[in-house]
Amino acid sequence: MALNKSKGNMYSWVTHTWNPIKGECPHDCSYCYMKRWGKQKPVRFDEKELNNDLGSGNFIFIGSSCDMWADRISRVWITDILVKCDFYISNRFLFQSKNPERFAEFKFYLPDGGRTCLCTTIETNRRYTEIMGNTPEPYDRAIAMNQFFEYPTFVTIEPIMDFDLDELVRFIKLCHPNQVNIGADSGNNHLPEPPKEKILELIDELKKFTVIDIKTNLQRLLK
Repeated sequence: MALNKSKGNMYSWVTHTWNPIKGECPHDCSYCYMKRWGKQKPVRFDEKELNNDLGSGNFIFIGSSCDMWADRISRVWITDILVKCDFYISNRFLFQSKNPERFAEFKFYLPDGGRTCLCTTIETNRRYTEIMGNTPEPYDRAIAMNQFFEYPTFVTIEPIMDFDLDELVRFIKLCHPNQVNIGADSGNNHLPEPPKEKILELIDELKKFTVIDIKTNLQRLLK
């Protein structure tokens, strides 16, 4: 079996994606790009994916189609994935979750030597319940990320939604990110989006303490 090459609006620095956990994400965010293909099957573990050759020199986003760190995901499934990753000593791995508190449960299994990059999504500091589904509060995500000083850490503000500048910047600082990725909704989900001026102000504030990667889909809001 072959890895999926990164394409579309994925991170430019990610080379491949790998999704051994498939099906409907327990977080059920209204804007999830997987929903464009209709209702997903129940979440499950595809054991055949463990036969996959993860190659060498790759930067792989593990779990790009379903948040593998959601509370309902089996600990055994996560452990099997991490053990598989650890064999590939020349790869780097991106683990991204809206439930980053769970990263701490698996510190022993996370590939070491700078191979593990941890990321959380913080679309806004506000709580838009009908949009954000069953996800932890944005502040709780930030607090959880605050403990991972030994790993390269990222924050992704995507899809960016209207926010309160000072509070959102405070949340991002708590994550001590090496990089912040900012993107907009790539679908037609009618989200409460901030105006251009507010986004530019946010970027200026974030540049004071971290690196910013502006995703191509943000250009729609910056015109």
